[in-house]
Amino acid sequence: MIINDLSRFLVDLKYENIPKDAKSKVKLCFLDYLAVYNRGLKTENSKIALSTILSLYPNELDMLNRGLISGIASHSLDLDDGHRLAHLHPGTVVFSTVLAIVCDDILKGSGLNVTTKQFFEAVVGAYEVAIVLGKMLNPDHRNKGFHSTGTIGTIAAAACASKLLDLNLEDTINCLGLATTQSAGLLEADHAGTMGKTLHAGKAVYNGLLSAFLAKNGFTGGESIFDGEEGFIKAMMDETDFVYQDVVEEFLEENLGRFHIRSVYLKKYPFCRHIHSAIDSTLFLKKYLDNLHLDIEVIKEIKVETYQIASEHDNFNPTNMEELKQSLPLAIAIALVCNEPGLDVIEELIDCGLFEEADNFISLDERSIEVRKIRDVLSRITIYYNNVLDDMTPDKRPSKVSFILDESFDKDVLTHTTMYPLGESENPLDYDDILEKFKSLNPHYDLERLKIIEDMEYFSLNNIFSTIGLI
Repeated sequence: MIINDLSRFLVDLKYENIPKDAKSKVKLCFLDYLAVYNRGLKTENSKIALSTILSLYPNELDMLNRGLISGIASHSLDLDDGHRLAHLHPGTVVFSTVLAIVCDDILKGSGLNVTTKQFFEAVVGAYEVAIVLGKMLNPDHRNKGFHSTGTIGTIAAAACASKLLDLNLEDTINCLGLATTQSAGLLEADHAGTMGKTLHAGKAVYNGLLSAFLAKNGFTGGESIFDGEEGFIKAMMDETDFVYQDVVEEFLEENLGRFHIRSVYLKKYPFCRHIHSAIDSTLFLKKYLDNLHLDIEVIKEIKVETYQIASEHDNFNPTNMEELKQSLPLAIAIALVCNEPGLDVIEELIDCGLFEEADNFISLDERSIEVRKIRDVLSRITIYYNNVLDDMTPDKRPSKVSFILDESFDKDVLTHTTMYPLGESENPLDYDDILEKFKSLNPHYDLERLKIIEDMEYFSLNNIFSTIGLI
């Protein structure tokens, strides 16, 4: 049974057996999570969720609801980490689970006394469970309409909690079984431009936590819930080889315990990951024009060729922030006009009428002028599905951007193709890049407080969480 194998891996995983580069990636992912989480608490969906919870439970924010809010906040910007082969965002559920349990333990003295070594074990183990299951089930699971951060993320949150609670093998099996039967999340909430996508992450954390504590107290979950006759695979996938035990065993033998956290990507732009390679190519070509002191007005047409899933992100008229995050053409236009589609720039553009149907404002400040330019650029963008690029996925996430130039330039076309978006392990962001991301998202935060993360294995979690301001 799949859950048995995952549970045994979790129980057996020890800090001493985690490779040094995997531990380094834990620190980088934690820093990245904190950058996104802190800014994400200020978003509208986080504020609505928090006020709703406090209206229902006015006395305090308990552990389960702390996890819910943290999951929503850290997923609300579309800047959290992910894995291209697993089709999910592990960090938002894993670290939100850590925050919920550790903060509760420190503030209320629950007696868990989670150590920093347990922190590393829980994070690495949960990332491994999430990514291995994501690789096993996707893209079929995703193509059925399920949001893996919600579904598989619930199991990952439970895996994280099981390690922090130091559950034995039987209780861990029950924990993952209970999480699997609670797993949920539909991509329609994402593509319809609603806040439901962030609720998937919040509920994944909530249900994962609940599963762990239920299992700790003897609540059973069932080891066959994943690959049984009426289990997860049968319900949430088309017919697949993974109903056969020999195929499962071979896959797990090849994948489980490979420390997949090392191949997690980090994001620079607040857009769906499928959009990033086109942004990177656009910025490359824009820099070429800038070096020649040429204005974007020399571009007659912008052709974006990409793989199928990315090409379907073709909303030219988003009406809110959630829809904007899924809009390939608007991301391209903002990148071209503003040089980099950062969160602050986007929020300023929205304030200046980015979503308005007509130019019914008279302001002539910089951002208002840019809004007009963005609309003009949008009219020159065409998106194409390219089957050759599609064949390269999921190993790569390629996009080819071409600028068709007017007659005043000595070249007819400028073209650039990005195979691996910025932030992938093949095209990585380093510690200084993520510090810069943190500063950009949280300009009033004292970055000196974050230095403890670089050597966090030598400090207690109480010291770490106090220093960086989580408690």
